[in-house]
Amino acid sequence: MAGTTSRTLRHYDDIGLLKPSRVGSNGYRHYDATALLQLQRILLLRGLGLGLPAIAEVFQQQTDAVKALTRHLDWLRQEQDRLSRQIASVRQTLETVKEGGELMAEKMFDGFDHTQYKDEVEERWGKDAYAKGDSWWRGMDEAEKREWKSRSEQLGKDWLAAAGSDISPASPEAQELARRHVEWLKSIPGTPATESGGDIKGYVTGLADMYVADPRFAANYGGEAGAGFVRDALHAYANRNL
Repeated sequence: MAGTTSRTLRHYDDIGLLKPSRVGSNGYRHYDATALLQLQRILLLRGLGLGLPAIAEVFQQQTDAVKALTRHLDWLRQEQDRLSRQIASVRQTLETVKEGGELMAEKMFDGFDHTQYKDEVEERWGKDAYAKGDSWWRGMDEAEKREWKSRSEQLGKDWLAAAGSDISPASPEAQELARRHVEWLKSIPGTPATESGGDIKGYVTGLADMYVADPRFAANYGGEAGAGFVRDALHAYANRNL
């Protein structure tokens, strides 16, 4: 009913995020109402873009289920409002283009402002993390932003090609991709990859695990199998070099 696979549930169990209420003699996991509530919260937070480490942190900080769900509901309403504004914006742009009218920037980009997440980011990771990321992105001109996006897209394509080939995650080709991936992560301010004394190895391997555990991220690498290739390559690189 939740659209969650047994493999995902086993992973949640392994990392302590969602324990079954009991395990039958046949090995089947059983989940009571409390566990289902926990699963709903996991799915809600994943839908808001949080990775599994961040979700675990939320659970540690928000032990009151009613307060937590109230907060989730507020986030969902904000997301609903953002999507509604984007739909209206794109629809209006489409109509304007069809009619040959003049495009108005303030209408075209309604609903696309990343600063709406400012309060949430500051609450979870501190004001410095948001300020650094925001300053970095705003400090680039349009050409630099396009170049960064192009670099990210090319890295994703190269991972897909490698995962679809016969090479091993530990092969020189895959390890070169892993090196590029780590360098790409280091280009984003405010993360452990760029902070002095930050746990870059833990950050890289944690992200690698999330690529597999979260279907939205796995989709970027062609699904669970492709994401597993990326994870294994990054783990191998981290163990050797970080």
